[in-house]
Amino acid sequence: MRFLADAGISPKTVEFFNKLGHEAVHVRTLGLQRTSDREIVRRALGNSSVIVAFPPRAWFATPPP
Repeated sequence: MRFLADAGISPKTVEFFNKLGHEAVHVRTLGLQRTSDREIVRRALGNSSVIVAFPPRAWFATPPP
């Protein structure tokens, strides 16, 4: 499973997912820590990734591109 971790998630969580055999990446690693929610959703959809965020946001309120 693929995960895209938002800025509020610890990089250690990403490491944990990767150790479990998942493909996880943090927005900081991609240089997206100041990117809009819409762009984060676009990236996640483009890579078939699940967004991991804290605090949880209403991601579904932003229509997909």
